Amino acid sequence: MYQHTKQIVKAGVALQDAKKAIVMIHGRGAAPEDIISLKRYLNLNDVAILAPAATNNSWYPFSFMAPVEKNQPALDSALALIDDTVKEIEAAGIAADQIYFAGFSQGACLMLEYTARHARKYAGIIALTGGLVGEKLEMTNYGGDFENTPVFISTGDPDPHVPVSRVEESISVLKNLNAQVSSAIYPGRPHTISGEEIAIVNREILK
Repeated sequence: MYQHTKQIVKAGVALQDAKKAIVMIHGRGAAPEDIISLKRYLNLNDVAILAPAATNNSWYPFSFMAPVEKNQPALDSALALIDDTVKEIEAAGIAADQIYFAGFSQGACLMLEYTARHARKYAGIIALTGGLVGEKLEMTNYGGDFENTPVFISTGDPDPHVPVSRVEESISVLKNLNAQVSSAIYPGRPHTISGEEIAIVNREILK
């Protein structure tokens, strides 16, 4: 059930015609088309958009803060699907430093986990309400060098799924991997994406 089939929805500029690409990861209960719909608001006019699809609309069964083994084999399968997506982009001639990542909620958590395990110079990372995965963070999972890749990470305070404490832990890990991190914590904000977050992302990441 949680062996994710390789299905990647594409939008924006055709991959073979693009100079930049973005990997967009949808949240639990959502679909690729939901996260792709953000392109109406984001500066993605000249960008190839690739959005993998989770089997049964969920990347892994339990909370991202459950013990990692409880979310296996779904988590590893999901991370492999993101890796396949990145490899497809690179095979089209787009280098890693021209690849953006964006995700919301469960998708933001998965995307952060992937990039922290494969840290290198990317175009930018957008984690809308997310944090690194696991009951406790296993530091040996993370490695590489972001080389000042710009990262934006946010959550509400409180958020029903992504606690501020985990966002802060995640920021620390990302900074140790040489990411240039900016963050926003929104008191009382529901579990959603705000116009202010979109404005920050357009200004700081998708320049």
